[in-house]
Amino acid sequence: MSSSTTPRPGSLSGLTDEEAREFHSIFMSSFIVFLVVAIIAHILAWIWRPWLPGVHGYQTGMLDHAHTLIGHAITFLT
Repeated sequence: MSSSTTPRPGSLSGLTDEEAREFHSIFMSSFIVFLVVAIIAHILAWIWRPWLPGVHGYQTGMLDHAHTLIGHAITFLT
């Protein structure tokens, strides 16, 4: 029982140089998209419920300051 495939010298994965470059570009693109989604999710989670309490504990949050900031921005723009 002989196999018609011969191992490619110099490649541990069995991919050609062109196939390896294509795989690498797809992997890096996917990784960057995943990283951006994870960063956005962490920012939204921080805004929703901060991990570190403020000066007065968890009684005040970043949203309290955000409402004040938005109020000042609206009065500045109008």
